[in-house]
Amino acid sequence: MTSIWADDALTRDAFLGGAVTLLQPRRGYRAGTDPVLLAAAIEAEAGQSVLELGCGAGAALMCLAARVPGLGLWGLEVQPGYADLARRNAALNGVEATILGADLRAMPPELRARRFDHVIANPPYFDRAHSRPAPDAAKETAFGAPLPLPDWIDAMARRVAPLGRLTMIQRADRLPEIIAALHGRMGGLAVRPLVSRAGRDAERVVVTARQSGRAAFRLAAPLVLHAGDRHVSDAGDFTPEAEKILRHRGKLRI
Repeated sequence: MTSIWADDALTRDAFLGGAVTLLQPRRGYRAGTDPVLLAAAIEAEAGQSVLELGCGAGAALMCLAARVPGLGLWGLEVQPGYADLARRNAALNGVEATILGADLRAMPPELRARRFDHVIANPPYFDRAHSRPAPDAAKETAFGAPLPLPDWIDAMARRVAPLGRLTMIQRADRLPEIIAALHGRMGGLAVRPLVSRAGRDAERVVVTARQSGRAAFRLAAPLVLHAGDRHVSDAGDFTPEAEKILRHRGKLRI
C-alpha cells in the first residue's frame, strides 16, 4: 500500500533519547511530550495486551514498546493517513502492532470481541462548543473532534478487561468531566497533574482507573516539567524527573 504522504512531506523524529524513531507529517498533527508521558504512566508487563484509541502515528505505542518489550499492542485511528504512519512506524521500530483504521463509534469486530489489560488514549483536548476549530483538518481531528469526551471514556471502559486499567492524558480543566464519566463505573481513580514550571497551575493531567478497583481516590504530587520559576518561558531544560521520563524511559508514577 502506498502512503498518502510523500517521503519529503515527512520528518524522522527521535523520542526517548533516540530509542524510538517516528515518521511524522511536516504539516498537521505532530506528537510532542504527551504520548511519551502517557506511555510512561502505563504499568504494563510483558505478555499483557494494550489498546490505544486514537493512536495517531503511533508515538505512545512505540514509546511503550521501547519501555516494555513483549506486549500485545493494538491501535485504532480514524484518519487513514495516520493509521498508515502508525503501521510504518511499527515496522521502522521493529514492533509488532495491529493498527486498525476506524471510528471508535464503529469499532471493527475484532476489537469488539476483545478486552485488554490496558486501554489508553490522548483524546482531543478541546470542547468545540467553547472554542474555535483548527484550520488544518488533521489537527482539528486530533485536537477538537466532535465526539464528546464522555463517549471516549465509555469506549475505553468497554474494552478494559476485569482488573485492567484505563489511562489517559487530558487538559486539567476537563478533569471534572473525566471524574463524572468514570464515577460508578471504574474505581481506583488516581490523577497526576502536569505543571510546566513550579508555581504554575496544572495544564494537563494523567488519569488512571481500574476495572472493579476499590482503592480510594488519589491526587498525586504534580510532575514539574521544566526547571526555573513560573516567570520563565517554557523553553529550557527539563527537571531531572521529567528528563528521566522523556529521554531515558523512566516511569511516570501515579
